[in-house]
Amino acid sequence: MLSQNCVLVRDPLSLEHIRSILVRLEDTIIFGLIERAQYAHNAKMYVSGAIPELKEKGIEGSWLEWFLKEIETFHAKARRYTRYAFFPPSDLAFTLIRVLARSLDEYPFTAGLPDPVLPPLAFPKVLYPNDVNVNPSILSFYTRSIVPRITQRATIALSALKRSNGIVGEDECEDDSNYGSAATIDVEILQAISKRVHYGKFVAESKFRDDPALFIPHIRSRNREGIEALIMRRDVMAKLLTRLRKKAATYAQDFGPDGDAIANSLSNGNAKVDVDGVVELYENYIIPLTIEVEVEYLIQRLNGLSEAEVEELVKTKPN
Repeated sequence: MLSQNCVLVRDPLSLEHIRSILVRLEDTIIFGLIERAQYAHNAKMYVSGAIPELKEKGIEGSWLEWFLKEIETFHAKARRYTRYAFFPPSDLAFTLIRVLARSLDEYPFTAGLPDPVLPPLAFPKVLYPNDVNVNPSILSFYTRSIVPRITQRATIALSALKRSNGIVGEDECEDDSNYGSAATIDVEILQAISKRVHYGKFVAESKFRDDPALFIPHIRSRNREGIEALIMRRDVMAKLLTRLRKKAATYAQDFGPDGDAIANSLSNGNAKVDVDGVVELYENYIIPLTIEVEVEYLIQRLNGLSEAEVEELVKTKPN
């Protein structure tokens, strides 16, 4: 199914389409975490000014921040973050206006990026204009909570190796100097988590269009708790976490030449990734932040609309 290709998708707000995107992003994130778990924590990568070679070149910030800036600069030139949006102005219903707009589902972590070399792609207006972007929170919880958790096994193994070579104390911990390899994987994971979290806007827009009258009173009163109650599906969240645990446990195993799982490859610390850590990433960070994105997007959903336009939405019959 080519659900990732927006050019080929008839209805990007179909909940079936959205679900297929989110399920596939689970795989992307899990496999990224498996790869990142092969390296030690390398805490210096996340501390501003901790890499002297960057300071010598006059580069501020952390190694990861510099890495993100460099990669996203190229991605911006390659048209990752921009598109053309086509939509009719309110007073000329049959005339299309073309504007350069932010990508539907890609949000860079850095600012001041260059314009694309290629002309932006044309997509219909799907999401309502908004400024919701939680990437700073994603970067914070990933570097402070997730990386130390999923790299614990590699970090412990590194410390044991260093001690066997007579390296003890501060020098034995956390750092295997694989900054380039680790940061490359970090960027891939961060971008996948960002896309997954911000896809909550599609969920919110789909649910709003299904029954605007249900949401409008809460939006007008800025009742975030009321909006959250309308979009929360605890049964869906429970199924998601169950599915995620099964996936992570499957992917974390080793497999023999015949394709069968090797016995005990999940036990005794042999798993490729901390399965509980993967589940907790979703339960404690990704899901709550996605809900926050959905709520804040809907809070802005009536901005700029006239009273008459809002009343027309109220009259819309539920699908």
